[in-house]
Amino acid sequence: MEATELEVLPRRISPLLDALADEEPVIALHGPRSVGKSTVLRTFAANRGVQVIDLDDLGTRDAVRANPTLTASGAPPLCLDEYQHVPETLDAIKARLNREGVRPGIAVLTGSTRQDALPRTAQALTGRLHSMIIWPLSQGELHLGHENFIECLRRDPDATVAALPESSTTRGDYIQRIIAGGFPLAARRSPTGRDRWFDNYVKQSIEKDALELTRVRQRQVVGDLLGRLAGQTAQVLNLSKVSDGLAVERKTVEEHVRLLEDLFLVTRLPAWGKTLRARATAKPKVHIVDSGLAARLLRITPAKLDSLDPTALTEFGHLLETFVVGELRKQTSWLTESTATGHWRTHDNDEVDFVIEFDDGSVLAFEVKSGERVAAGELRGLRKLREALGKQFVAGVALSTGVRSYTQEDRIHVVPVDRLWRPISPEECPPR
Repeated sequence: MEATELEVLPRRISPLLDALADEEPVIALHGPRSVGKSTVLRTFAANRGVQVIDLDDLGTRDAVRANPTLTASGAPPLCLDEYQHVPETLDAIKARLNREGVRPGIAVLTGSTRQDALPRTAQALTGRLHSMIIWPLSQGELHLGHENFIECLRRDPDATVAALPESSTTRGDYIQRIIAGGFPLAARRSPTGRDRWFDNYVKQSIEKDALELTRVRQRQVVGDLLGRLAGQTAQVLNLSKVSDGLAVERKTVEEHVRLLEDLFLVTRLPAWGKTLRARATAKPKVHIVDSGLAARLLRITPAKLDSLDPTALTEFGHLLETFVVGELRKQTSWLTESTATGHWRTHDNDEVDFVIEFDDGSVLAFEVKSGERVAAGELRGLRKLREALGKQFVAGVALSTGVRSYTQEDRIHVVPVDRLWRPISPEECPPR
């Protein structure tokens, strides 16, 4: 089933927000601009019978800045959209909690920058604010499917893999999904319109949003740096390589990378499991936040990506990994249980692209393979991690562009990428 009005698509994070609002005093929804945070907040506010205070509106912003205490005293839940424009409201909310006592459902906020990137006043609610991240639309959200692959894989890996039918998704289909990405206002456009939207998005992020966080004098450098990071997407971050030829100090490059993270344009996937092996790397991988944005930054078209040229094959592999890691990250974000995520890589070139560790210590591990077939030797990283973790290793999955799902060996499986967003029925995935 396809969606036509992408901006009103139901988001998987909404039920979790509703539940947490009955437990947490203040919730902040962070994430990239134009990702749908405002829509989620408006839906939440309508269900609770309150209005949204939109701080993107300049008149509203000025009024709130002049009267933060009055604003914070409104009927709960107070719903503030893009609160980073007037971070002083957090002090006013803190003062209200001090007066009235800490209780659930006081405020729900949205922000297009990471909270720890804001001025000191924005840290006022430390310990009283629960932060959630809204990422671009998942494939299930785009096509009105209910993804539950991670939950089912954790419950019963063998049964989950056995229940998955053959895939009919072609390489061309994957390319179209990668290029489209998950930004609501980009995914619905024509290819030319989508390119134009991405260009404007990057320009606004660098020329407007970046200036609200810090005074950036070298806008061109920040833009060039973003393009170079796109060239490293799905790879271990190499600051020396991206800074080569930029004519700025290494410290400045590090600050600009952090700025791009704060704006949710790039994400660092931290190294995980550094204590498992002495030779495990501590370096993060870098991913552009959305595969469609990454493709546009690299000026990669579907026709170019569909080529069998060695360069195109490498680009397809990196973009497919960024796409898959993004889908896994989205599904992880709406789980009710806290998780730790990262990548695992050793100096001996054993690697696993995405690792999910649950509170009880159990682990799911994923490798992304761009080919239709997965050779036994390509599962080495998953085997090494299984060996290091023992019983904590629940399942390792190699996600490929092939058609069949099967168990290769003990707790290691091969599954087509598109099975990530195929809903698995309760009969196939019974609750614990």
